[in-house]
Amino acid sequence: MTVIGFHNSHEQVHPAELLRAVQHAEEVGFTAAMCSDHFAPWNKAQGHSGFAWSWLGAALATTGLPCGVVNAPGQRYHPAIIAQGAATLAAMFPGRFWMALGSGQVMNERITGDPWPPKRIRDARLRECVDVIRALLAGEEVTHRGLVDVERAKIWSLPEQQPALIGPVMSVPTARRHADWADGFITINQPHETLRELTGAYRDAGGRGRLVLQVHLCWDPDPDRAKAIAYEQWHTNTFPPPLCWDIDGPEAFEQASRHVPQEAVEGAVRVSSDLGQHAEWIAEYAELGFDEIYLHHVGKEQLPFLDAFGEHVLPQLGVTRPAPAVATDPAAPSQPRRPHQEPQPAALP
Repeated sequence: MTVIGFHNSHEQVHPAELLRAVQHAEEVGFTAAMCSDHFAPWNKAQGHSGFAWSWLGAALATTGLPCGVVNAPGQRYHPAIIAQGAATLAAMFPGRFWMALGSGQVMNERITGDPWPPKRIRDARLRECVDVIRALLAGEEVTHRGLVDVERAKIWSLPEQQPALIGPVMSVPTARRHADWADGFITINQPHETLRELTGAYRDAGGRGRLVLQVHLCWDPDPDRAKAIAYEQWHTNTFPPPLCWDIDGPEAFEQASRHVPQEAVEGAVRVSSDLGQHAEWIAEYAELGFDEIYLHHVGKEQLPFLDAFGEHVLPQLGVTRPAPAVATDPAAPSQPRRPHQEPQPAALP
């Protein structure tokens, strides 16, 4: 049985409304939640960027759902701060918090004023951050020099079990790299053959833990309105990597997507007014082997979507609760991979 969770899009919905939505998601039968972590929306029509870590504490305190977040340590966030935040949430809500750690997008990370490094440097920086976070969550004092610097950092309030650190994957090389450190795998809806390639590469490289999928979808009883909502909200989100990593804000995304056709949006978003069709699509993803599937309705109005899917879609899918969101490697809490002690050859400018 697959976990069906609710994805909370901070770049689209006011944080107070999003808190009400995740509470309602639990009421109608969703058994897990996750959220984005943005400093800016993808376009002006989305219009929000609530602080994910404030919201996570409220969501975990007012529901019984496990919650995850997609985060990018290394530039906007120092890894020691992310480790401290994760440790606190995992200590307060045991087994209910996880985080996916990626290399980031310039639209969020540029606010520090630091140069935006090339992808190979961002990937190396991410790995340093993962090692630092693992060591801090294990209770070690960490001093590290490299693409990120850490000076005598130690987390004093630790959870009994480390939260799971999930690897976001959009390519086969990334799947193989993340298999070395991740407690699980997460990606977004793509053609089935692409998903098979990504999950296969992760498992073949020794990747452990759960397979997680975030599905962008749009539903409205009126099929024309469903298409219009998807286009208004998500036409700026149709660009594949590396382009989507390197566009620097909502104004630039709007300019770049001025001529995006409806067909491109429907290639990125599952759009239908037919709830049976949505249930069929989700069941197909479950058959590919995904353990957890998080549904992201790209419209701004979440409650009608939650009511409709709670009543008509979830009962068709055999929804179950997830396993505790803790590190999958038994050695991880006591024997984390040590942070590199020497700087990477290609340092930030």
